[in-house]
Amino acid sequence: MLSPSLEDYLEELYRFSLYNDIVRVTDISRKLNVSLPSVSKALRKLKAGQYINYQRYGIIDLTDKGKKTGNFLVERNKILQEFLTLICADCDIAAEAEAMEHYLSKQTIKSIQLLVKFMQNHTECYNIFLEHLMNQEEKEEE
Repeated sequence: MLSPSLEDYLEELYRFSLYNDIVRVTDISRKLNVSLPSVSKALRKLKAGQYINYQRYGIIDLTDKGKKTGNFLVERNKILQEFLTLICADCDIAAEAEAMEHYLSKQTIKSIQLLVKFMQNHTECYNIFLEHLMNQEEKEEE
């Protein structure tokens, strides 16, 4: 089981790996705005968990386990951002999804994903929801 912090590292490693052949400690440090020693410590833990292959001052490679978990983490974030957008959440969508993602079970994420897909495929239901939302906002303004 990964801690929320290690999930963040693995998620960013996975994102970098999608667009770059080489991922370095400095890339992760800059992206997450953390110190190089913090990244190194996290990488040692991810290596111990067999999520990555990494040697000090070397290139970071995701293992199959790391790629699978990283993909899940990126998808989970995407699903939560879609959900927050769908419900017209008045917040920083990316930050809110980041705050939520570490504390929801896989089953809850799956349920949210099913709801998002349902609303996307049944626009008539979604439009009723939007109308309800607008009516609630109008009532609150009164």
